[in-house]
Amino acid sequence: MRETPTAPAGRQIIEAYGPGRIRISGAIHQRPVIILPDAVVDWPVATIADLSVDSLIAVASVRPPIEILIIGCGPRMAFIRPDLRQALRASGLVVDAMDTGAACRTYNVLLAEDRRVAAALIPLPAQA
Repeated sequence: MRETPTAPAGRQIIEAYGPGRIRISGAIHQRPVIILPDAVVDWPVATIADLSVDSLIAVASVRPPIEILIIGCGPRMAFIRPDLRQALRASGLVVDAMDTGAACRTYNVLLAEDRRVAAALIPLPAQA
């Protein structure tokens, strides 16, 4: 899918996503990534079952702090474990999980509103 977002200058924006790839600010990523306001980093998570506080350390270290973390779970939304959600909330993060397409769109909308948002995205499965 193609996105046509507007965002503050210098911010990472999702331009397109599809099976096995996400294009962010001109660069194509074919593996899970975390999108921060000014950087994109590899995310060593293959499924939501791999999600942990440690896997999101890149988000926790951003200054000024991220307020909203959008998690793209792949082709379908998945629930975040209650203990993990509580730990993230205790660190000041509001977490919302959804399918990756919805996560890409939501991230761009929040970014365009100049919100302190990050996204942790698992790409949609590549087509065979």
